[in-house]
Amino acid sequence: MSAGLRVAGVDGCPRLADGSGGWVAVIVEPGGGMSAERITRLTDLIDRPDAPQIVAVDMPIGLPERIGPGGRAPERLVRPKLGDRQSSVFSIPSRAAVYAALDESIAEDQRYRHACSVARASSQPPRAVSKQAFHIFGKIAEIDRLLRARPALAGRIHECHPEVSFWAMNGGHALDVAKKVRNAPYQPGLAKRRELLAVQGFEDAFTSPLRARALKVGEDDLIDACAAAWTAGRIARGQAVGFPVLPERDGEGLPIQIQA
Repeated sequence: MSAGLRVAGVDGCPRLADGSGGWVAVIVEPGGGMSAERITRLTDLIDRPDAPQIVAVDMPIGLPERIGPGGRAPERLVRPKLGDRQSSVFSIPSRAAVYAALDESIAEDQRYRHACSVARASSQPPRAVSKQAFHIFGKIAEIDRLLRARPALAGRIHECHPEVSFWAMNGGHALDVAKKVRNAPYQPGLAKRRELLAVQGFEDAFTSPLRARALKVGEDDLIDACAAAWTAGRIARGQAVGFPVLPERDGEGLPIQIQA
């Protein structure tokens, strides 16, 4: 599955009450063995002695200084392929807008308004920030700071998007059923994704609601981390599809590309 390399897929999830565990990671061994765990920081995964060589993470990497119509190039390219699922691809604002929202000593509504103001000033046409995107800015900044401080990690840590991974897993066809409806798990959509993952070696017991509950993560978070791990394996084997094919670069030299 992973071309002789240890790979991992990572998805963001709500932190536990003590502030730990804001990510769920699925690790696939060269022999096919799998494990899943919560981690608090990405460095908890990539700096361990047995760290995965390739990590695919469901979080934007590469933040332009200005944003044009439709967002970054990867977002514009993948949306048409996802049909009714394209709303799952958020438009990510400029780096300045992301960092404008991070001071937690300020009330959330004030931070949101400030981020929207900066986003409008750094986009054409002017565009505010969605609440969904705003709530992941902390994780976006975590990856951004890490890759800017350690640029060599850009060869190991890659951006993916689970719905694009499922599109690729499904033979280039968008899934016709959502995994969440009105922000609640939708079992027909989750079951469809489990079926696709099972064909790729992720057994039902591994992606089950029971395992998700044991990890204290949402069923969709575990499934998305599995999809990211599948994409990490494709990257390791040189089989991944890139959007765009050749990554663009932001002002810090970080790649701007979704892989599947």
